[in-house]
Amino acid sequence: MDNRAEPIYMDHGATTPISPAAREAIFENLELFGNPSSLYSLGRKAKNKIKESRQIIAGAIGALPEEIYFTSGGSESNSWAIRGTAEERGLGHIITTAVEHPSVLNACESLERKGWSVTRLSVNQEGRVFARQVLEAVREDTILISVMAANNEVGTIMPVEEIGRAAGEKGILFHSDAVQAAGHIPLNAQEMGMDLCSLSGHKFGAPKGTGVLYIRKGVRIAPWIHGGGQEQGRRGGTENTLGIIAMAAALDSSVRQQRQAAKKLDELTKQLARGVLQIDGARLTSPENRLPGTISFVFEGVDGNQLIHRLDRKGLCVSGGSACSSGTGQVSHVLLAMGYEHSLAQSALRFSLSEHNTESQVKDAARLVAETVKEMREAYGYYL
Repeated sequence: MDNRAEPIYMDHGATTPISPAAREAIFENLELFGNPSSLYSLGRKAKNKIKESRQIIAGAIGALPEEIYFTSGGSESNSWAIRGTAEERGLGHIITTAVEHPSVLNACESLERKGWSVTRLSVNQEGRVFARQVLEAVREDTILISVMAANNEVGTIMPVEEIGRAAGEKGILFHSDAVQAAGHIPLNAQEMGMDLCSLSGHKFGAPKGTGVLYIRKGVRIAPWIHGGGQEQGRRGGTENTLGIIAMAAALDSSVRQQRQAAKKLDELTKQLARGVLQIDGARLTSPENRLPGTISFVFEGVDGNQLIHRLDRKGLCVSGGSACSSGTGQVSHVLLAMGYEHSLAQSALRFSLSEHNTESQVKDAARLVAETVKEMREAYGYYL
């Protein structure tokens, strides 16, 4: 553990600590145990708090309160958006990209096995897809376009507003996985032409198990959970009252601090890049136009999983890509889609910083990566 009392945590893209705003909201409402569907005062208090939270979240993403539906997280929201659209509209064609989160890709794959047709658009070397590609892929039977707002592995920001506008002109539903974007970059679902948009609370300081699916007013998709009529009859089940309240507080806090945090994170990631890129055979895989705080590298002659484990023992917490795929031994599908060879794609390190990281931590992180890469190459006899 490199004689360090506390590890350096640089994997906020995987999950974030509960923010002070969310923590305070939880403590203030710990006694709010009433069922929001109940008619008595304890239930009404809980229902009113959920109503307030819905309004806060709607305001944060440019939506109406009645367009906010609470879920258990990003993967559920993505699955509901895609499978709910497919069930409502019937067999047809879906357009997505090769670099989406596994919850999107796997939902599309499951539909493909049942008769739907799926086009997975390629990306350029920066991991970006373009609106013209989407338009060229549209068919008469296209029912849905799903393109993430920002990539979870390399941080690439997608031109979702342009894609949303193009989809709207064609009368095709547009879904965007904004799990990594929400709270970190400006997000306005209506202005960006989104019909459906997914959020996950634990990516911006809320507890795990909290999420949102934005469904634009007038858009019809199949209900996700049949139950007691909660969430306008589209997702049954007693609401996670404390989680919803905390998620609203966390998102509101993140949006208010967004500009200041982005400025600091830009400086920290630049400093980190300067340090890491001094390592022979290190390459930056993230584009310049990327999420604040997210930056990814590959290293010649190094196994990424081993590198992550060794860094963990020295007190540095980073990942190799998507948190949902880490630990499975899978090579980054994002880097493969960007044109990286298998040997480089499997060496990826993703750093996702928050405004709570410091310059001192960044310097230590770069040093630890440099010494660990050197140790691994020497151990395996790999020399550049």
